[in-house]
Amino acid sequence: MNSQNNRARRSLLSGLGAVAGLMLGTRPAQAQTPAPGAFQPARHQQDEWMNALPGKHRTVIDCAAVSAAGTGVFYANNIFTANRNGYQLTDGDVAVIVVLRHEATVFAYNDAMWSKYSAPLATLARISHPKTKQPPTVNPLTSAEFGSVMTSLGVTATDIAKRGAHFAVCDMATNRIAGVIASAVGSTPSAIYKELTANLLPNGRLVAAGVVAVNRAQEFGYSMLTAG
Repeated sequence: MNSQNNRARRSLLSGLGAVAGLMLGTRPAQAQTPAPGAFQPARHQQDEWMNALPGKHRTVIDCAAVSAAGTGVFYANNIFTANRNGYQLTDGDVAVIVVLRHEATVFAYNDAMWSKYSAPLATLARISHPKTKQPPTVNPLTSAEFGSVMTSLGVTATDIAKRGAHFAVCDMATNRIAGVIASAVGSTPSAIYKELTANLLPNGRLVAAGVVAVNRAQEFGYSMLTAG
C-alpha cells in the first residue's frame, strides 16, 4: 500500500513540475534541443580579398558574353557615379567586382598582350578596330577609341579601376585562351598562360572560375548584376 502511495505521490509531483515549467515558459529537457541554425557558407583563403575590399555597399557584375564586358564596365561606372551624386558617397564607399568569364575573359589582359597577340585575341573577341577594321593592338576595354563599340559612353576598364573597381578573371577560360594563342603563334599553352596571368587589367585577380567567383561574392554579401 505504501509503495502505491509513493508512486502516486511521484506521479503527482512530476505532473506539477511539468505544469510549472509550462507556466514559466520552459519546456521539458527532451524538447530543448536547439533548432538547426541558418546556413553559413564555408570561407576559403582564396576568396578573402573580396571581403577585404572597403565599402558600405557591395556589387558583383557578371560578364560572360563578349558584348557583356563593355556593359559591365558601364554598369560599374554608373554604380560609382550614382552613389556619389545621389547619396554623396565616395568611390571608396562602394565595393565593385566585375567578373570577366567565359567569352568576356578575352578582355581581361592588358594592352601589351593585345599588342603582341592581337590576331588570335581579336578572333576570339570577334572584334576589329572601328576605323581600320584591323585586329586591335590595344585592349578594346581600355581604349576610348572603342567607346561606341564597347560601351555607350566610352567608359574604359582603366577608368573604373581608378575608381576602385576590381576584376575577377576566370582561370579556366584563361587556360583555354592560352591554348588558342599557343596554336596560332607556335608556342606552348603553359608559356602563354604565364604571360597572360602576369598581364591582367589593373586591379585584376585570377580566380578559379568566373562562375565560382560570382557565387563566392554573393556569399560575402555582394548583390549581383548580370551584364547583357
